[in-house]
Amino acid sequence: QRPTNENTNGLLRQYFPKGTDLSGYSQRRLTQVAEELNNRPRKSLGFRTPAEVMTQQVRELHAGVALQT
Repeated sequence: QRPTNENTNGLLRQYFPKGTDLSGYSQRRLTQVAEELNNRPRKSLGFRTPAEVMTQQVRELHAGVALQT
């Protein structure tokens, strides 16, 4: 998990240099960066995007839950 975290930090540095005060950025810009990163394929995810993996996990979770009436 640590290498994945370090890789993500490196990707973030492409947008925000180390030590950047994020309070100077709008929520819209921070959301835009998050969306770009979540839609970027990752080798560690079999070249799927984090968004694809999350969607799949949520679907599997919902498929495994019995419906209650």
